[in-house]
Amino acid sequence: MSMGLALLTLFLALSALAAWLRARGLRQRSGLPSGPILYSDTGAWRRPDRPLFSERYQLTGKPDYLVEESGHVIPVEVKSSSRPSTPYLSHRLQLAAYCLLVEDKYGQPPPYGLIKYSNGVFTIDYTPRLRRQLLNTLAEMRSLLEADDVSPSHANPNRCRHCDYRKRCGESLA
Repeated sequence: MSMGLALLTLFLALSALAAWLRARGLRQRSGLPSGPILYSDTGAWRRPDRPLFSERYQLTGKPDYLVEESGHVIPVEVKSSSRPSTPYLSHRLQLAAYCLLVEDKYGQPPPYGLIKYSNGVFTIDYTPRLRRQLLNTLAEMRSLLEADDVSPSHANPNRCRHCDYRKRCGESLA
């Protein structure tokens, strides 16, 4: 083998190693499990996939990632905010909705899902209790959609402060 060919082979091998290490570092920083990515809505790895849809539950959703791990499909939701001391109920229910969509699409519920914040990750077990809480919330939301008059929710002053209707709302907390 000529010296030029040997150097080219060495250069290509080192380039491949550098690319692999770079990809491995990106994967570790992403907080994703180590398995193959089955679905992505972020565009970070590939073109975003179509939303998941369940005819049975009349529910659609776009998890940031679905990752296969040990024979299970794990939903991952990425948030740009800092990790709170405990995950917000809305984030837990959003992740539970993705777990329900995975259960419906793949025929097997995921054991858990992940909520990845900018500085930490929560592992949320997909329990029968969380599933029931989600289904009850969906039923309540659907009944409110059919109601003639629904009062706004003012349980969260911070959310109220950022609401586009705050200036016209007679019940503003902000």
